[in-house]
Amino acid sequence: MLFPQSYGHQFDVNVFGLMRVTQALLPHFRANQKGMIVNISSQGGRITFPLTSLYHATKFAVEGFSESLSYELASQNIRVKLIEPGIVRTPWYSSAERLHDELLSDYNDFSESFNKVFEKFIQKNAHLQATAEMVAQTIFRAVTDESNQLRYPAGQDAEETLNLREQLNDEEFKAYVHSQVLD
Repeated sequence: MLFPQSYGHQFDVNVFGLMRVTQALLPHFRANQKGMIVNISSQGGRITFPLTSLYHATKFAVEGFSESLSYELASQNIRVKLIEPGIVRTPWYSSAERLHDELLSDYNDFSESFNKVFEKFIQKNAHLQATAEMVAQTIFRAVTDESNQLRYPAGQDAEETLNLREQLNDEEFKAYVHSQVLD
């Protein structure tokens, strides 16, 4: 498994922080018999890429937590919404913590090769990626649509990739990811 010493930080922020905020606001929502929880997940909560296993694990946790809450809280008139951006054109990617410990030299060639191919993939598909403003518009749509819809992909890349994931079996989707970011 490839991950740095600080892997717990991702769970603290992406999962446990989200759970603590939810726990803090639920008494207010229950008292009012109304409310809405909007959690920011990622397409990475339903699909994965190499070298980001812990990030994906946190986003899968957010997806499961949010979906389960949506059932539990419906009786209290509390809705849950999940925003699932794809790659968003922000400085995050260039500053993102890589999930590869350089001391695990067995993976250095793989990591270097993947990062080069993935950078090209991101550049080639930049026109499909959302901006921060597009994500904000998706959040606005989610909180104002009055529906019980749970998931809201943000960005054409997320929409296309998540649709493809639903259409393909595991083996086919894995081959697709391999062809896009590993070849």
